Amino acid sequence: MSEEVKRPRDGIRRLVLIVDDEHVNRRLLGKIIEKDYDVIYAEDGEEAMEQIRKREKTLSMILLDLIMPKMDGYEVLALLHDDPNLSRIPVIVLTSERTAEVKSLQLGAADFIPKPYDMPEVILARVRRSVELAEDSSIINATENDTLTGLYTKEYFFQHSRRHDQYYPDEPMDALVLNVNRFHLVNDLHGRLFGDTVITCIAGQINRILDDADGIACRCEADQFYIYVNHRDNYEAMLNRIITELSEVTGHSRLSIRMGVYQNVDQSVDIETRFDRAAIACNALRGNYNTAYGVYDDKMHEKELYSEKLIGDMDAGVEERQFKVYYQPKFNIKGVDPLLCSAEALIRWQHPEYGLVGPGAFVPLFEENGLVKKLDHYVWREAAAQIKRWKDKFGVTIPVSVNVSRIDISDPNFEQEITDIVAENGLEPSEYLLEITESAYTDNSEQIVETVKRLRDKGFRVEMDDFGSGYSSLNMLASLPIDALKLDMAFIRKICDDEKDLRMVQLMIDIADFMKIPVIAEGVETKEQYDLLKKAGCDIIQGYYFSKPVPPEEFEKFIEERVNHRL
Repeated sequence: MSEEVKRPRDGIRRLVLIVDDEHVNRRLLGKIIEKDYDVIYAEDGEEAMEQIRKREKTLSMILLDLIMPKMDGYEVLALLHDDPNLSRIPVIVLTSERTAEVKSLQLGAADFIPKPYDMPEVILARVRRSVELAEDSSIINATENDTLTGLYTKEYFFQHSRRHDQYYPDEPMDALVLNVNRFHLVNDLHGRLFGDTVITCIAGQINRILDDADGIACRCEADQFYIYVNHRDNYEAMLNRIITELSEVTGHSRLSIRMGVYQNVDQSVDIETRFDRAAIACNALRGNYNTAYGVYDDKMHEKELYSEKLIGDMDAGVEERQFKVYYQPKFNIKGVDPLLCSAEALIRWQHPEYGLVGPGAFVPLFEENGLVKKLDHYVWREAAAQIKRWKDKFGVTIPVSVNVSRIDISDPNFEQEITDIVAENGLEPSEYLLEITESAYTDNSEQIVETVKRLRDKGFRVEMDDFGSGYSSLNMLASLPIDALKLDMAFIRKICDDEKDLRMVQLMIDIADFMKIPVIAEGVETKEQYDLLKKAGCDIIQGYYFSKPVPPEEFEKFIEERVNHRL
């Protein structure tokens, strides 16, 4: 045998089945390939199928004669072709008839070896090539399809979608995003096996839908599906069909699904953007359990363009100082008269095109895109410089609190940066207040607690913001290093109308009093709220009852009142 014929590339011996009713032919082929392959035999189609089913996971190749008794090679090919578990096994047809090639190819044959077997090197080379091609194809298919659902993976889905557009550029298409509401709770409450059942049920319904419509689908994330399909006017019937099937299979009628649709996609935008738009329509339905179907429209498009514009203009906004820091006063109400004690720094954007833009429009965007750290640092520097200016002008220190996000506090350089900002402005750490949300403590409590302890050792004062919105246990709360509790304003809004909320606020004030730390109530807007909080023992009030957030020059009137009060 020629040395030029290479052995299997990884040195592993594959298993080959030779199927021929003539003993001499079986043995001759076996001798040709047995040096590099393990060989088993069958003398007719029925015996071959028994061997194949018995060894379907380990069999790498079938050499198949066409003319045999009991069951011929064509019947074997047809059975293999129709069985997804067996169709992966490559088949080389053994024949002396050239006319058999077309039919064999149609049934899935990979190659042919003509009779008689007078070129051993060619036979071995063809076997090796067919085995390698099949294994390469298997690897590609394994990465091309999601293991749980059999749908495309996201990357291959996008590739196939682009190919569709290339061949059918004028065909109107819709991009669909389908998501299971609160899927993490499904897993938590019922277990991962039940969650997998939910996902496979949805995938099965998607496949059945695609049998009736020209399109493709993928499982994009744990509970998210993308579907690219020929345009139709409405998908509510499709969604209801999936929901009904899901309820019948799982026995849980409370499982809910939402679908976002970008209809008649603009093929001038990339495929990822099309599904981003469908996802925008889908995510707009979060929390709305009365509506499960949404369509991306002009209003959403305008909002998307607006958001992208804000993100693109962020760097220029910082460099050109378009961002303005406003200050909302905090008043100590423990005495007879409220007394200004500190302020909170709040950001606004004086955008050259859109005018004054509130933080609700851009802060969530910057949090999603990783830009919020740069904005926070800008606010920290501006606030520190303003404390110094007021201190020099009025001879009093008005401490200012700045927001510190969980992203900020996870940065290993955070402590040094905040310390440097205070030192550069000639301030004491106690004159600079840090607000950290309760949820930040609960998300990564150990790391944050250690960081906060070090900051407090340096003299910084730390307020827990939005207290009551998270899930702090009393035991955890007692161990947290904090200097003040700032109540979530959602409680404050309802204390005049809901006795339970008032009692909850009273309870939180009592807890803080027991821990000997002051309570700050923000969002106070009315005299009635103020009186209830004062009676409950609240220490500090912040809100529109005293003042909305104002520019630094307007804030100075509160400092002047405090100075005059002291005199």
